[in-house]
Amino acid sequence: MAVVDIFNQQRQVVGELTLAPEVFEVEARPEILHLVVRSHLAAKRSGTVGVKTRSTIRGGGKKPWRQKGTGRARAGSNRSPLWRSGAITHGPTARDYSFKVNKKVQKLAMRMALSARLADQHLTVVDDIRMDEIKTKTFSQFIGLFELPKVLIVLSEVDNKLALSSRNIPGVSVQTADGVNVYEVLRYPRLMVSATAIESLEKRLK
Repeated sequence: MAVVDIFNQQRQVVGELTLAPEVFEVEARPEILHLVVRSHLAAKRSGTVGVKTRSTIRGGGKKPWRQKGTGRARAGSNRSPLWRSGAITHGPTARDYSFKVNKKVQKLAMRMALSARLADQHLTVVDDIRMDEIKTKTFSQFIGLFELPKVLIVLSEVDNKLALSSRNIPGVSVQTADGVNVYEVLRYPRLMVSATAIESLEKRLK
């Protein structure tokens, strides 16, 4: 079982934490990580492009002229794709790009991603992260103390002061243990997790 140091906000070691091997010591399989990340990105695609067909375009209910006797070609609607202001034939339609990935596979991918960060020694556990006020400069100094220019911070619960202090700093993201996903963990090269968030992640992924 892996044992990691617990730091305080001044980067002083204040204790140790034993990580669950079934969550933080899982061998990474690229095909599973790729599948879950692809599913996450596909679900974010809007898919709102689309044009109207002759069944959805407004108007065209009345036959423009009678079927025979005019010398012109027969026409049943002035919204035919052949007419000006008519419908579009074989145009793009709105679609849903998402596809299903089983929950067991999603949990397995998350365990793999966390294990990869621990194996690379890019996982930092802190006792707690608190901000007395909304201050970007103070938070930037905290990140600089740990030498983490691009980092994902995972907390056990939402902290508005911390979220507002960090949102203008490029390369920094603050998530909760319940909301963090595989894509975010892999996107940021460094991972900082509070001790209480570690417990939440282990409870969620076991």
